Amino acid sequence: MASTGLAGIAIVLGTADVLHAFAIIEKEDVFKKTPCPAFLMFENAAYLADMSFELPCNCKPEEVTSVVWYFQKNMGRHRTKVLTDFDGTLVVDSSHIKRGVDMLRRFSIRMFSLIVFRVQVEDSGHYICGTKKGDFFYGYDVDVQTSKNIAVAFADEDQHPQKDFNRTHFVVFTVFWEWTKCNRCDVRGEQRRVGLCYVQSPHLLRRYRTTIPEVASCGSKSVPKQFRGVPNRKPEVVIRSCMAPCRKKMSSMGEASISDVISKLGEKPWVPDIPIQFHKQSLGTGLIIACPGARPEHAVAWDKDSTRMYLTRFLTGVNKSMRVFIDHGNHLHIRFAQMDDRGVYYCWREGQLVAGFRLSVVYESRHKRSIDDPETQYAIKAIFTSYVFITLLFVSIHIVRCCVYAFRCTSVE
Repeated sequence: MASTGLAGIAIVLGTADVLHAFAIIEKEDVFKKTPCPAFLMFENAAYLADMSFELPCNCKPEEVTSVVWYFQKNMGRHRTKVLTDFDGTLVVDSSHIKRGVDMLRRFSIRMFSLIVFRVQVEDSGHYICGTKKGDFFYGYDVDVQTSKNIAVAFADEDQHPQKDFNRTHFVVFTVFWEWTKCNRCDVRGEQRRVGLCYVQSPHLLRRYRTTIPEVASCGSKSVPKQFRGVPNRKPEVVIRSCMAPCRKKMSSMGEASISDVISKLGEKPWVPDIPIQFHKQSLGTGLIIACPGARPEHAVAWDKDSTRMYLTRFLTGVNKSMRVFIDHGNHLHIRFAQMDDRGVYYCWREGQLVAGFRLSVVYESRHKRSIDDPETQYAIKAIFTSYVFITLLFVSIHIVRCCVYAFRCTSVE
């Protein structure tokens, strides 16, 4: 496990204000007090895929009224993306951003700061604040770590995160962010703690600036090439149970505790005072439900009617054959919808009940499938895998029979 020094590093980095990506502050005084460096350096920052981040232009001349942001995957390459409308006022609604959309359609500039929505691993690289004439003021070295195959540990089951990886010239370890809020109130909820991969080494490139000396994220360009990917450490998430009181008045929430009694008496059961959306889904098709206003870094929970969908059972990866699961971006997935999936799915965000989705599953006798349907692609993969397996089995049987026949012939001779 981490030594005392690494534990201190984790505390300092973990308490960094990395989740407040949309805070707008006055920067005029900062620009007057912060001179731009004579030699362009890059500040290291790490994020998990599908999150959004803000990069402030920490220094610029006072006479500059608008900035241009540049993106380069690697230094020295000629391919550079220009992230600007040359006015610094581009506005993007993050709720309309879809996964996989090119970065040129996923950014916004506000108060000279660059905001990139739903970042992907491909967005890792150098971000430089400057002017359209080519003057550079400030730079960032952004490392976006994948959320696929993330290592999950459940603290209630006494599971532990990954151990540190020690080598002669470097140490690879995990830096955890602060615990999220409890995702439910007045009932048992859960908290998450995300951890990203970091490396400690005295051999980091000096052109990159880090929060703690000699410590940078594993995908940082400051890490020498011979160290990168050794080992291929996954991001981590730790989950534990929690209890938190609701902030709303207890009179309205208290009705939930007697809802069962009322329903037994034949009266209308208690219904939460939240917006309910109605959705009709075809039998056998897939569905993904997003919690309104929620981002991957938020504390989100899902319930089906009166059943709690705890992450210990429904988090993706807990069971490989899961048909209904919650991904690391807090989306609820239903694969191959069945009749028993009908019901009301409630969404909790930051410990408050915010929305409900009434799902009805209907049978459609005529439904034309296209090659782009996830169900069609899944069926094709299943058929192809079965065909390959049967073919290999058939060939193996005949090879064995030929070998046995040849052995018998040799024995007879």
